Amino acid sequence: MAVMNELRIVFMGSPEFALTPLKMLLAEGYAICGVYTQPDRPAGRGRELCPPPVKALALERGLAVYQPQSLKKPEEQAVLSGLKPDVIVVAAYGLILPQAVLDIPAYGVLNIHPSLLPRYRGATPVAATLLGGDEWAGVSLMKLEAGLDTGPVYSRAAIPVRPEDTTPLLADKLAFIGGCLLLELLSRIPSLPQPELQDNAKATYFGMVTKDMGQVNWQTPAAEIERRVRAFFPWPGVFTSYNQKTLKILEARPQKLGLGLQPSQVRVYEGDRIMVGSASGELEIIRLQLEGKAACSAADFLRGQRHFDGVNLGV
Repeated sequence: MAVMNELRIVFMGSPEFALTPLKMLLAEGYAICGVYTQPDRPAGRGRELCPPPVKALALERGLAVYQPQSLKKPEEQAVLSGLKPDVIVVAAYGLILPQAVLDIPAYGVLNIHPSLLPRYRGATPVAATLLGGDEWAGVSLMKLEAGLDTGPVYSRAAIPVRPEDTTPLLADKLAFIGGCLLLELLSRIPSLPQPELQDNAKATYFGMVTKDMGQVNWQTPAAEIERRVRAFFPWPGVFTSYNQKTLKILEARPQKLGLGLQPSQVRVYEGDRIMVGSASGELEIIRLQLEGKAACSAADFLRGQRHFDGVNLGV
């Protein structure tokens, strides 16, 4: 453990993405005077209240946890102000911060945003990066302002997108890089550099992912469907229907075999491979899960589905 740093930090984050930068701050000995995270939410089939991942880590490390429904109320702002933070660090918190909150810390509110801003402002930039077929993913460390991801940027870092990257895998890499950018900037306080204004003319936006986005449209190219499989893993997943049951596609690969398949038409290829026609090329389904069954490989699935060849999915 590093020697305790006297800089007082309030950390705001909720999902897995926020765990890495919080752990990095703690490892460097920074004084975390409070952790703000989303309220517990119902989850799973039993709809039992489930704490955000950041809450579990904060309690494990003995940190004070705050879970307001909103930070717009003066009484909640007073609580935050009473913690006397020098800086607030945000990593996928999930609540809008009003100007009164942004004005509290002397060195501002720093936000780790997993995209190369101004590209992919909004709630789900990692999924957007995969959906867009981008060659590069990245992180921007920005000074938060009242607009949605519009604040000036202190630093950026980029990494290549790998063919195997899913949203969780890519987010883990970007969380670590974002943590490194954060530590470098914090080490420069009180002499922070001037952040660079974003070019709003180049801004793009991607909002919340919804469950219906996971339904396959076989009239789109196989390469696009495959990107959705990686972007929407694990939720909402990518799915179609077969024999009036939901069929989840867990892993896939676009192919150009020239099989002449119509969109949604299945071909059992080389005895144990599943190819499905699309608007352009074939989608090879490598792992899948039929409703009520366990996830399995294409070969294992075909052993239980003798009449799969030639069917049309999603009808």
